[in-house]
Amino acid sequence: MAQRFLSVVAVLLAVVYYWMFRQVPSKITEHLGKEYDYIVVGSGSAGSVVANRLSEDKNNKILLLEAGGEENANPFTDIPLLAPFMQLTKEDWHYVTEPQKHACKGLKNQRSFWPRGKALGGSSNLNYMAYVRGSCHDYDEWAANGCDGWSYDEVLPYFLKSEDNRNTEYAKTKYHNTTGPLTVSNTVSAPVKAHIMKAAEELGYRIIDVNAETQLGYSELQSVVRNGVRWSTAKAFLRPAMGRENLHVVINAHVTKVLFNSKKETIGVELVKDGTLQTVKVAKEVVVSAGAIGSPQLLLLSGIGPKKQLEKFNIPVIADLPVGENLQDHLMTDIAVYSLQEPISVTPSKVTSLAVTLQYNIFGSGYLASPGLLKGVSFHRSSIIKPELMYPDIQLHYFETLLGADPAELLHERMNFDDDVYKAIHGDMIEQEGFSIFPGIVRPKSRGTIRLRSTNPFEHPDIDPHYLEHPDDVKTLIEAVKLSIGFAKSEAMKKIGAKLTDRALPQCSQHQLWSDEYLECYVRHITLTIYHPSGTCKMGSSSDPTSVVDPKLRVKGVRGLRVADASIMHNVVAGNTNAPSIMIGEKAADLIRGIKTVKPVKS
Repeated sequence: MAQRFLSVVAVLLAVVYYWMFRQVPSKITEHLGKEYDYIVVGSGSAGSVVANRLSEDKNNKILLLEAGGEENANPFTDIPLLAPFMQLTKEDWHYVTEPQKHACKGLKNQRSFWPRGKALGGSSNLNYMAYVRGSCHDYDEWAANGCDGWSYDEVLPYFLKSEDNRNTEYAKTKYHNTTGPLTVSNTVSAPVKAHIMKAAEELGYRIIDVNAETQLGYSELQSVVRNGVRWSTAKAFLRPAMGRENLHVVINAHVTKVLFNSKKETIGVELVKDGTLQTVKVAKEVVVSAGAIGSPQLLLLSGIGPKKQLEKFNIPVIADLPVGENLQDHLMTDIAVYSLQEPISVTPSKVTSLAVTLQYNIFGSGYLASPGLLKGVSFHRSSIIKPELMYPDIQLHYFETLLGADPAELLHERMNFDDDVYKAIHGDMIEQEGFSIFPGIVRPKSRGTIRLRSTNPFEHPDIDPHYLEHPDDVKTLIEAVKLSIGFAKSEAMKKIGAKLTDRALPQCSQHQLWSDEYLECYVRHITLTIYHPSGTCKMGSSSDPTSVVDPKLRVKGVRGLRVADASIMHNVVAGNTNAPSIMIGEKAADLIRGIKTVKPVKS
């Protein structure tokens, strides 16, 4: 007990040290102007980028409105290991899905928590900092489906524009850059990572740079971390620009409506700040970057969306568009948990030791600088993908700790596990050595919706992802599970005494352990979000009736309104969505300004 107390004190000292000596001064605008050239709604992964780039033009006056507060108000924000602590805080919107008919049966009320960032930097303050761009085939598919200008060759320069890659080997290739504001790095790992990589090679996985020519294989995680600090878009893009006189950043400002005149031209926004309803005019454009949940909700409240839904709430219809349709999210499950006989993984006592705390405080390195202990990813093709197609539909996440080893049971709470379910499969594992592989799907065929519950802008919308509704999603997730539990057969795992847990989920005990029937039962019970909602303001050609915005991100049927965030994705990319959202912000800024700040990448 005394040792645990000292360990907790050590971590608190690390937080206090960071809080006192690494904070940056605030440059928040206290008073709103009456009119701006551009108003950006939302300061997340895309919105921070848009605000930075638009304000590069001194002739334009920019207003950035953020519903939350400053990201550095929470001392846990910037310490990478503490990523799970950021969920269910005031920096999180606390979204919860509707009860799922086909999935989430092992979660309380069959609902999934959907953390989304509510602070400067948005969800780049909550995520696990993975820098994964997606498959080149994702973007080529967008372009082939009417999203002109969004092919891989056309978006790659915008990824490069942002990037500051600290890996000297990666930086030598045409796929990376070192001069952008967004630092990408590799962080220190526990010894178990090398054994996982050996097992991956033994199983036939190529060792790759996941952001280079191919996505199929195993890759060490690339993370948006600089000198041991989470490098959110607030730090990379927003704070360096906040000294510009033409950029006003206003926090705790909840935008409730986009305003139009009789010609359907955007004329401003309505917002609530400090309990007061206010209106701000716009001379040129409003850019909505409130995310895959917030952006469709704001459009719907403003009269842009399905006519039938708007009329239900007596909202005047400005444009009849499929806003809130096409909701997509990546799924994973937690079945591949391996215990170890050797002390080569990360345990809570190691993380909270005084030595680790000092290493982080002095050098900005060590386990506290590790993004949630996520250390690798691999991508694969299931049998559902046609042989001639080279894009992946499976992603495995490799964590260098045992799920269940944490005495605080953070994931139990953060993922909304049913208490009995969590205890049955992860209970009584505190401080045990081990690692975990979370298998997931990244090209889901199930499609969900965002719907208004009321006209109250402060009431969360109805979020229904329709998880595992399409049978191919179940088949693909089962194949992903088989890949993750297949590591147990490798010699590399046998040498370190890695043992796959044989705990059966009681709700599936009628099936033979590891049979397809058992695995289907398991994934329908333990269905977990990978935190990548997308597609709810879908981009498409001007003639595409299923799209909300055109390839220039202009909302159809009105003038002076664009959307720039993950909601515009035609289909969600195969990978983590933070880097693609930043790219969308970069490209959106060029489209708005009518310029091109990047050059094609040479072959």
